[in-house]
Amino acid sequence: MKSVDVSKIFRSCSSRSRTVLLAASWMLALATIISAANGQETSAPSEQSTTQGVGNEPGAVGQTTSGFSERDSNQVNTPSATHSVALSTDQIIRLLQQTPDLIVELKSQVADRLQEQGTEINADDISDQMLYDQIASSASLRTSITTFLRARGYVTDEDLQVSRSVVSAEGADSATFTQRTQPQVTNSDAARLAADGALYSGQPLTDGNNLPLSVTRPTISTRSDRASEERQRSSEQVNTSTDAPKVLRQPTPYNLQAMRDLYTQIPDQNASLKRFGSDVFENHNLPAAMLGATDRGNPLDVALGPDYVVGPGDTLTINLWGSITQSFTRTIDREGRVFLPEAGSLQVAGLPLERAQGQIEADLKQQFRNAQVSITVSRLHSVRVYVVGDVQRPGGYDISALATPVSALYAAGGPTAAGSLRMLRHYRGQQLVEEIDLYDFLLHGLRSGSTRFESGDTVLVPTAGPQVAVSGAIKRPAIYELKAGKTTLDTVISDAGGFTPAASLSHITVERIDANHQRETVTLNLAGNQGLGSDHAAVSEFQVQDGDRIRIQPVLPYSQRAIYLSGHVVRPGRLPYTDGMRLSDVLHSYQDLLPEPAAHGEIVRLIAPDLHAETLDFNVPDVLIGNANVGLQPFDTIRIFGRYEADAPKVTIRGEVLRPGAYPLSKGMTAAQLVRMAGGFKRDALQENADLTSYEIVDGDRITESLSTVHIGAAVAGTDATADVGLKPGDLLTIYQVTGWNDIGQSITIEGQVKYPGSYGFQEGERLSSVLRRAGGFLPAAYPTGAVLVREQVRELEQKSRDELIRQIETNSAAARLSPNIGTGDQAATMQLIKAQQEQALTDLKSHPPVGRMVIRITADIDSWANTPADIELRRGDVLTIPKRPGFVLVTGQVYNATALTFTPCKAASWYLAHAGGTNSTANRKEIFIIRANGSVVGRHSGGIFDSDVLSTKLDPGDVVVVPQKIIGSSLVWRNLLTTAQLASSIAITAAVATL
Repeated sequence: MKSVDVSKIFRSCSSRSRTVLLAASWMLALATIISAANGQETSAPSEQSTTQGVGNEPGAVGQTTSGFSERDSNQVNTPSATHSVALSTDQIIRLLQQTPDLIVELKSQVADRLQEQGTEINADDISDQMLYDQIASSASLRTSITTFLRARGYVTDEDLQVSRSVVSAEGADSATFTQRTQPQVTNSDAARLAADGALYSGQPLTDGNNLPLSVTRPTISTRSDRASEERQRSSEQVNTSTDAPKVLRQPTPYNLQAMRDLYTQIPDQNASLKRFGSDVFENHNLPAAMLGATDRGNPLDVALGPDYVVGPGDTLTINLWGSITQSFTRTIDREGRVFLPEAGSLQVAGLPLERAQGQIEADLKQQFRNAQVSITVSRLHSVRVYVVGDVQRPGGYDISALATPVSALYAAGGPTAAGSLRMLRHYRGQQLVEEIDLYDFLLHGLRSGSTRFESGDTVLVPTAGPQVAVSGAIKRPAIYELKAGKTTLDTVISDAGGFTPAASLSHITVERIDANHQRETVTLNLAGNQGLGSDHAAVSEFQVQDGDRIRIQPVLPYSQRAIYLSGHVVRPGRLPYTDGMRLSDVLHSYQDLLPEPAAHGEIVRLIAPDLHAETLDFNVPDVLIGNANVGLQPFDTIRIFGRYEADAPKVTIRGEVLRPGAYPLSKGMTAAQLVRMAGGFKRDALQENADLTSYEIVDGDRITESLSTVHIGAAVAGTDATADVGLKPGDLLTIYQVTGWNDIGQSITIEGQVKYPGSYGFQEGERLSSVLRRAGGFLPAAYPTGAVLVREQVRELEQKSRDELIRQIETNSAAARLSPNIGTGDQAATMQLIKAQQEQALTDLKSHPPVGRMVIRITADIDSWANTPADIELRRGDVLTIPKRPGFVLVTGQVYNATALTFTPCKAASWYLAHAGGTNSTANRKEIFIIRANGSVVGRHSGGIFDSDVLSTKLDPGDVVVVPQKIIGSSLVWRNLLTTAQLASSIAITAAVATL
């Protein structure tokens, strides 16, 4: 099989074309690799775990690849129910993005497997997007990659159990959601239900920029709702320094981790920011007490101070003890009075609680001597407060007397998008009672001693003041409102929670609006490289303005003092770089390497200033003993190869072994060891001798081959120490089959009119008469003359001839079939007739496949033809059918009545043709032929006494008279082709008729 250089094709194709071009080939390779990790491929014994399979060898089976250790296979083979659980597309892609080493490993494995299969492709030609597209589109691939990740230790059983529980919960949630009875849906409800459906399906609801939208869930509270809300909260992104940096990875010229780190861009995130504090008012299911609404059914459980002013609607609990013990409650009526036993009505409205208690106590002591009195307020009265301005639901609200302006604002739904959060005004009539800044409460938890409401008070929410947007490496990105006056950038940063450790103070940009003129981009006046203190000073001096969009860029997303270790090592990945670091500081001993490393290693170094790649070779054993100690530089990639990875020495075994194929050549491997690695001999193996083909390169420009014989049976059994021979790279060992093995169990099938029909075994060289005698001979109704012997080898030859005939008919030009003397006007009609005749001939050939019938001439008297040329030798798979005497002659083709006529002795073909109505106008009477019941053909050119007139032939039962169609066209080749096609189709029909 000739290999194709796919990499050249890639470089001339678009990105989408590359994806389509690779999809079929590398998906197969990746599936093979993952199945190898899953232990699904047939593997050699433990000491042979590094063998590989060759896909283009007949009968070859895949072996465990060099990239997968036996330890991995053992892990995967552990029975676990988690194997059937696959991570989602987002989980797999997130893991690959967080672990770039894993992408490098997957690409390298895919490229290696494709190269083994004959496709010239480099790991660098497989882009990340190709990998992500296939993961998103293939559920089976996600399952296989999950198994691969588990074998590599990136995913644990606990992770898969969590994934399974999440999937189960999502399924239950979806079922619960669909069973709800949904009311009439308004526009706002439709948005909520769409958001709820998105959460139940596990898909985030996004806006036009693919940014998550903040949604308000339906007020229906169920277990599935709570589960979805918890998953939503757990999936919220938090801008912390421990987050992996969000970057855009560009295609790299080399499949190196160092390149992947350097080929990254910090994205310009234009995410829609929310106004700080707006989400505080989004929860409309808060308890009534938090909203400040009155609830006459709930007792007051808050201790009131002595300065609380009682009023109409307050319920007082009065306790007496001393000369009398009594407790009763009284509600202050609309006139501000409270009715006391034995003392009458008392005016208390408008008095502080301490004075009201004193007056009540004084009145009751006049009626009850030595009585002690205590008063508590058990229920509060409500006040009517008006919330106006830029609020969601302006109007009057009956709220608790203890409610604050914040409570009133809650009751009104919070400010609108244009409402202020920093300048709430509390009015009593025309008097401004106080101004409230909600940022003190939202940022610092401080609540000022707000004046309590009185009925008729007003809370005004004015239009928001200046606003700035802060995003990037900040702990709380949002839109912040400024107070009147000048505000510096450090104040805004403080409100936003401060910088994250990943913030780069030297890269702060401000998108500013030059009022009523234009937009402009400004930067801070930094003092250069004078230290972090000068940067903070510049931040504290920078004045922000209304409409500023402040973007704090993060530091570089990679470490500039790191080196990378990859390949055939125990701990691949990123390592810290120190000044004066050398190669021996990374490779200490063979314990840092996987088994059987190659002697060749390399350092891929990125040379400044443009960081182009160069490769430095080194000898691994020399480094480990300290003879070669190369100095390292930042971004160096140290690559160690396995012995079987690069131009691995291999030997091949073919023939009668359990697992033929190519195997890595280990040190000191012999022919006997190769046979054992291939699973040992099959039962049909010839163990006496085997052929060993070796090659040598002479003068570097030509190859010489040599063939030797190995006493392989004695070598494997160990009975002859001199029989075994050592192997060299490229050797081919061939184990042959025992003579006659394929003839064991050969049989023939006899059907129809014999005494004992069935399957009969036979010996080599046995003839038909012998098997017929064992079958008991013919039955009285048998018609041996029409016997049908079908042989598979004959059918294959007929099929090849028929395919060639079809090809010739299809490719023969219609113009070449026309007669030169046909006029121009008749050419179109003639060509239509020729085309119709061609299509009919092709249809007949394709609808009547060959059966592989052999013409045999036998009679009921077996002894008369036994051991004569008519007594043919049998072959494996022959099928002999002995029909009953048919009693008819078939007339077919271009006749007026194609039918089967009752056989009449001594009648010629012309008699039967006349009784079928004779030939029609399209018949070719010169080419009429007869197919005998035994399959032989009698035609105009058959020779003998029937050469002049076929129709004078005396017919026997089962014979067929075929009247072919006239061939249109003057070409002799064309007429011969169609005549042959008609004959082939008729013979296939006759074989079917003979078995009726």
